[in-house]
Amino acid sequence: MASITPPVQPRGRQSWLTRGFMNLPIWFEQLFPRAGKWQVFWIVMLLLLLSVPLIITPLDLWKQIVVAGILILMGWVAVKIEARQGQKRYSEYLHVFLAWLSIVTTLRYLYYRTQYTMALDSWVNGFFSILLYAAELYAIATLLLSYFQTLRLRERQPLDLSTIPTNQLFSVDIYIPTYNEDISIVRKTVLASLAIDYPEDKKQTYILDDGRDPKYRDRREQLRQMCAELGCTLLTRDNNEHAKAGNINAALTRTTGDLILILDCDHIPTHQFLQETVGFFYKSKVAMVQTPHWFYNPDPFERNLLTRGRVPVTNELFYKVIQKGNDFWNAAFFCGSAAVIRRDYVLDVGGIATGTVTEDCHTSLRLHGKGYESVYYDKIMVAGLAPETYPSYVKQQARWARGMAQILRIENPLFNQKLKLSTPQRLCYFSACSHFFFGFPRIMYAVAPVLFLLFNINIVRGLGIETLAYAVPHIILGMNANYITNKNARFSFWNEIFEYAMAFQNGIVTVLALINPKLGKFDVTDKDLRSITRRSFDWGPTRISLILTILLIISLIAVPFWLLLRPEVTEAIVINGLWAIFNLIFLSGALLVAFEQPQLRQAHRLGRQLDVVVSDVISNTNTTWRGKTVNVSENGAHILLEGNNHNLPDIVQVELMGDSDKRAHVNGRITRLEPISADQVSLSLMFENVTQAQSDALVLVIYSDVEQWYSQQRVEVDKPLESLRFLAAGVLRAFRDPRPGRSVQRARI
Repeated sequence: MASITPPVQPRGRQSWLTRGFMNLPIWFEQLFPRAGKWQVFWIVMLLLLLSVPLIITPLDLWKQIVVAGILILMGWVAVKIEARQGQKRYSEYLHVFLAWLSIVTTLRYLYYRTQYTMALDSWVNGFFSILLYAAELYAIATLLLSYFQTLRLRERQPLDLSTIPTNQLFSVDIYIPTYNEDISIVRKTVLASLAIDYPEDKKQTYILDDGRDPKYRDRREQLRQMCAELGCTLLTRDNNEHAKAGNINAALTRTTGDLILILDCDHIPTHQFLQETVGFFYKSKVAMVQTPHWFYNPDPFERNLLTRGRVPVTNELFYKVIQKGNDFWNAAFFCGSAAVIRRDYVLDVGGIATGTVTEDCHTSLRLHGKGYESVYYDKIMVAGLAPETYPSYVKQQARWARGMAQILRIENPLFNQKLKLSTPQRLCYFSACSHFFFGFPRIMYAVAPVLFLLFNINIVRGLGIETLAYAVPHIILGMNANYITNKNARFSFWNEIFEYAMAFQNGIVTVLALINPKLGKFDVTDKDLRSITRRSFDWGPTRISLILTILLIISLIAVPFWLLLRPEVTEAIVINGLWAIFNLIFLSGALLVAFEQPQLRQAHRLGRQLDVVVSDVISNTNTTWRGKTVNVSENGAHILLEGNNHNLPDIVQVELMGDSDKRAHVNGRITRLEPISADQVSLSLMFENVTQAQSDALVLVIYSDVEQWYSQQRVEVDKPLESLRFLAAGVLRAFRDPRPGRSVQRARI
């Protein structure tokens, strides 16, 4: 283990507490110079054992408030100090320290909750009290599992393939499974796959078409023609058994590559994909290399809540934090696309798993169960399409929830001795499978204050200031511990929005999958790029959320009557009222996700900064202007031009340059021209009369010739109070009039 460099000391005098925190990692390195995975884990366990008196010792109310204040202050100081230094290892140690503090306060709260607050005085109170207690136990178990998963986040560096002779490189088959997606979507992925940097005699691209239905006959013929034109191979089969998994398994028997790159048909790869992933397979036990999924269009949360990229999207936590933690324990999951697998090892486990609707994670479980290794490489190298509408998103998430529950029911990764998994792998898979059961706790948290304020059902005995003295440090220190790992991937309080939006649907499908894992089928996620031209509300997936929201509003109306009639339980009334307000904020945000906002552009704009040359093709003066794109799509671009002479014609020729050698030349009609400064102008234009060859060139420049996607490193950092304010203001944003681009305006300089 490499030693840690002392952090740069900030100016000014420091308190003994600050100096102690700053030196914790150095002391740890000196005491345990060879600490590995399990050493760190057992040190945390030893600290927890020594903390048992703090966990179980009862205290008077004011003493407990003082202890809670001290613990919260320690957490706050640790977070502030972590933000003032930039070393990854230093952050890891502070995360472990905060996780220990969080676990101590959580167990102290759980001990208090179990001993003193169970309302078992009647069968009604007792029934709901046990349900709430079970929901809290689930949340605490999930928290503890997450600390284990993210004990350390592994960063990988690729092997330089230029050091390997061409004849020793692996051969690679590129699979692009498709069913009913638009040909234009498939074409982009095929074009970029063919442009991947890898010896031509070592790679082959295949389209695996499963669209056998007679209504797709014309589409299949179009696919044949496209394959003949572009130089790839179309593979079909005579049945649709096991959906995507069966489609891939059928292809495995007909191709011969050593490795297989699997791409969903809307996942457009960058040119260096194989250069940066194949090298990992020169370690003989590696069976799979997974990379992140990234979507260039806004998902329903980003579009309908109008976050405009200010808030991390739903999958960033998984790909930026959880998968790296899984990789530390050799438990990174196969995610179905943007991954390279080793053919022989996949065949050794019977091919892609077919027993569940999440064939990807199921397959990686079987690979790990055979002793093979996985790699997670955190570099975005595909640009895909997120579900365009809330119902499509719900369908996708419900399928994942059903599949993970099926894995839990069928494979039982925590205890199944037929799977030769390590203990960390079992915990990581159990955490992944159990995560999707969040529906029940979320609904229970929303119902709890309603039960008290509307039906006088007391489910927490003695709810008051004392309860908060134990609960608040548990909540705040949990947020602090997760903040260090999640601050660029999941902002405070947004997890509640994501989970409330899916709580009922996930709750239903997971319970049904546990009862009968054969229920349900593989549903293809809709990616039809259809334009939403006006606001609309998707009532279907939101009925339960609407009912809960109405009940919470009625509960808040009842608060003044409670205070007037039952002043002796004022503390419980106020706490339940505040609880209802928080739930109402989160549920309102979840409901707004179903309030579809209109899409004002014909194509999604990408924030790529490409070098461009704009030429005057009208006056034959050969005048050119250079600049960079602010954003670009296959239909147009927003460009900043340099120079002080911008007397442009209405139609110009534009040359767009990729990050290496790709170029696209198109004509564009100027729709807006505005001066920014004396030597810079903002230019908006729409491409005109684009041929197929020009369209293909644009695809390669925009999606393939990318050295690093702009979303690789998020610069925004979580600020909890600002996050809550931004979330609460979602209602105001959702009902503002959309602001389309202005009509043609020309300002001559």
